[in-house]
Amino acid sequence: MNFGLKLAPQIRVFAAFYIYSFCMGSIYPRLPAIQEAMGVGEGALGLSLIGAALGTLLSLTFAGPFLERIGYRRALLGALPLLAVLYAIAVLAPSPLTLFVLLVPVGATIGCIELIVNLEADRVEHAVGFRIMNRAHAFWSFGFFSAGMVGALVAQAGISPQWHLAIMVPVVTLATVVVLGRFEAARHRVSTATDSGPRFARPTLAILVLVCVTFSAVVMEGAGIDWSAIYMRDVFMADPFWAGFAVALGAGAQAVTRFFADKFVDRSSPTIVARTLLTILGIGTVLVFVSPYQWLAYVGLALMGVGTSAIFPLAMSAAAQRTDRSAAVNVAALAQISFVGFLLGPPLLGYVAEHFGIRWAFGIGLPLIVLSLITASALGSRPPKAVPAQ
Repeated sequence: MNFGLKLAPQIRVFAAFYIYSFCMGSIYPRLPAIQEAMGVGEGALGLSLIGAALGTLLSLTFAGPFLERIGYRRALLGALPLLAVLYAIAVLAPSPLTLFVLLVPVGATIGCIELIVNLEADRVEHAVGFRIMNRAHAFWSFGFFSAGMVGALVAQAGISPQWHLAIMVPVVTLATVVVLGRFEAARHRVSTATDSGPRFARPTLAILVLVCVTFSAVVMEGAGIDWSAIYMRDVFMADPFWAGFAVALGAGAQAVTRFFADKFVDRSSPTIVARTLLTILGIGTVLVFVSPYQWLAYVGLALMGVGTSAIFPLAMSAAAQRTDRSAAVNVAALAQISFVGFLLGPPLLGYVAEHFGIRWAFGIGLPLIVLSLITASALGSRPPKAVPAQ
């Protein structure tokens, strides 16, 4: 029996992205408190966060057949509350090594959810006949913004990360049941590829080029998520609220841009949109890197949010719409590298921050932005029209 609200398919996709990111984003405004409690530097904290990247890589590599067997509905409704539980357990870690180990199952669950919601967004987009991918990712950012604001307020109130993440378990569980209880996976898109694809989603040359397009966006988005709160604390001695607000600000700017990005893509082209956003990302990164003022650093973080907004969704759409292999395989191949780059790259920046200063956690991304600008033409000059399912 299905429980919950009756919602249109695209609204349910938006809700899934929101709940997923609201759960995932709750830990990042609390990283300064977690770091202080463990008494470690940015390098050790960054290495512990790699546990999530490892789990995500394993999940995106091997979870596809498992998800197909148990069904996307059952997997999604179970994975979202499970993610909240695993985060609540992870923040109990007394040391970086323990945190690393506890974040591996967190990452595995993230990989399952990431694959399900992106494939669902592509299939629903195909079925309804209009673009929803960027708006779906906008709701991911809205969820992260909400998590950032809640985390900032909770941190300022002096509530520990452990209690904060424990409270998230019933909140996420209730939201999943009420909003997604009637979720049913959309029909598969028609593809010219007839095989189900290998267990390991090997990236083709075309997918690797798309990775180059997305890499600066996913790394700098992750840098903002992982290090902006600590950046505000270390550089400007910001209070817990204003440190956590830095996480929310970037996500909020990203969310608003993603929500309206589809109209701009339809009017121009993915390449033009991507190069415009990458230029904005470059300006924002420079501001964060050199800013002597707290307010100017906030401007830079907001511009970074705008700049990273639509790059990954555009690349996911480009990968899913390729006909050389099934959409599931191409999406997984791009997600394996890009999304793990999102999780793996920023934690590694912890060592850069510890040895060269927290500003360099952002400044080191400037060469990646140049690479993305060079390869952005891989997104295509004209967006393909979504075709309703027959």
